[in-house]
Amino acid sequence: MSYEGPLEKIDDFRWKIPRGYKSGMNTDAVIYSGGEMLQALREDDAPEQAANVSCLPGIVGNSLAMPDIHWGYGFPIGGVAAMDADEGVISPGGIGFDINCGVRLVRTDLEIADVQPHIKELISTLFKNVPSGVGSEGLINLTKSQIDEVLLEGGEWAVRNGYGWDEDLLVTEEEGRMKNADPSKVSDKSRKRGIPQLGSLGSGNHFLEVDYVEDIFDEDAAKAFGLRKGQITVTVHCGSRGCGHQIATDYLQVMERNVKQVGLQLPDRQLACAPVNSKDGENYFKAMACGANYAWANRQMILHWIRESFEECFKRDAENMGMHQVYDVAHNIAKLEEHNVDGQRRKVYVHRKGATRAFPKEHPEIPLRYSSVGQPVLIPGDMGHGSYVLVGTECGMAETFGSTCHGAGRIMSRSEAIRKFTVQGIKTNMEGRGIFLKSATKDGILEEAPDAYKSIENVIDVVAGAGLSKKVAKLVPLGVMKG
Repeated sequence: MSYEGPLEKIDDFRWKIPRGYKSGMNTDAVIYSGGEMLQALREDDAPEQAANVSCLPGIVGNSLAMPDIHWGYGFPIGGVAAMDADEGVISPGGIGFDINCGVRLVRTDLEIADVQPHIKELISTLFKNVPSGVGSEGLINLTKSQIDEVLLEGGEWAVRNGYGWDEDLLVTEEEGRMKNADPSKVSDKSRKRGIPQLGSLGSGNHFLEVDYVEDIFDEDAAKAFGLRKGQITVTVHCGSRGCGHQIATDYLQVMERNVKQVGLQLPDRQLACAPVNSKDGENYFKAMACGANYAWANRQMILHWIRESFEECFKRDAENMGMHQVYDVAHNIAKLEEHNVDGQRRKVYVHRKGATRAFPKEHPEIPLRYSSVGQPVLIPGDMGHGSYVLVGTECGMAETFGSTCHGAGRIMSRSEAIRKFTVQGIKTNMEGRGIFLKSATKDGILEEAPDAYKSIENVIDVVAGAGLSKKVAKLVPLGVMKG
C-alpha cells in the first residue's frame, strides 16, 4: 500500500501532512526527509501512520517522523510523539514490541593493525561466547526471584552480579534502570520467556560489530567521547527479547479492551491506548519499564562477554585494552520528560519508536562527562556501510523533544530480501569491502542484506541538515556477527 495523501514542503528537510488532511487530526504530522528518500517515502503507508498518530488524545506538538521512517505496528518506525502528562494517552504501538531495543558502543585502545589480522578469530570467539539466533538462550538460568530482580534493577543487577564495571552504568541512559518499574505488573508468561534468554543477542536486525573509526567530524565531541581516527570500537544492537515482546502483547490486549469500553474512536486499532493516569496506562508504563530494564541488563551481560572474548583472543586484560563504554541508548521506549512547549515547561510522555533520544549539552539527564558537548547518539547503518556517532543539539530539543533517527530504515521487506539476494553474493560483496560476516542462520544474512536498507548517509544528511543532531564520527565494520 502506498501513501497518496498530501506532503507539503516546509524546507529541504521537513515535509508536512496538514492537520486538515483527515478527520480527527489534532495537529500536523511533520516528516524529516529529503533527496532520493522522498520517492521511497510514498512507497508504503508510513506517512498515513504518522497522520494517524496525530489523532491520539492529548498529543502535544506535532506528530513527528524521522528520515528512517517505514511502516510499523500502529506508529511508523521512526515515529516520535509527546503526550500530555495529565490528559494524554500511552500506546504500546508507539514503543514497539522490542521494548528498549537499543545500541551500546564500546571504545578500545586497539588500532586497525592490531585487530584486522585476527578478525576471523575474534568474530568466531564472540560467536562462541555471545548466544545469538532465533530462540537463543543465555548462559545463565535465572530463578523466578532473580528475574524479578532483573526487571526491577536492570543494568544495576548485571553489574552487581559481576557482569561489567560500575562505570558502565554512568554512561547508560537512565543509568541502566527505569525506577518506576514494577515486576508485579508483568505476566508469568513474560517471565518464562525472559528467564532463559537473558544475555543473548537474538535474531533479525540485531547484531554485534567490530568497527573502526573511519572519520571524525567534530573534534571536541569526539575527544569527550574518547574516539579517534583508526581506533577499534564494538557496537551491540539488541533489546528485551521475548520478555519485552510478551509485555507488549499482553498490554495491547488490555488497551484494546479499554478502547472498546470507553468508545474511543481511533483511525487504526493498532493505536490502542489508555489514559496515562488510568490504571491500565499506569500498569503498562510500569511493565514497559521492566522490559526496558531487562534490555539494559541484557546488553550489560553481552558487554561482559565481549570483554572476555577480546581477552581470550588478544591475551590481554580488558582494562589494559581500554575497553570502556561510550554510551548505551534506547530507541524503542516511552519516557516521562520535561520539555519547553509554547514557552512553558510541561511534563510529557515522549514515545520514541525507532527514534533515539538526543539531548543537548548541559542537559541534567546526560552523563556529567559529556555535559560540555551533549549526549552521544548511536546510529547503526546496514552491515555493509557503517554507522554514525552523533551528538544532541538545542534545535532537536526544541523541535523533536530531543529526538533523532535510529538507523538506516528498511526499504525492502524481509521476505523480499530472502527472495532477491543470495548468501554467497552478500558474503562476497562484504568480503570485497574487507568485512568478515558470521551468522547463526542463512536467513539472518539474507534478511539483513545491505541493499535492503536506505542509505545511512542520506538519513544522517537529513538529521544533520535539519539541525536535529550533529555528526561526530563514522564507524566502518571489520567484522559482523548476526543472529
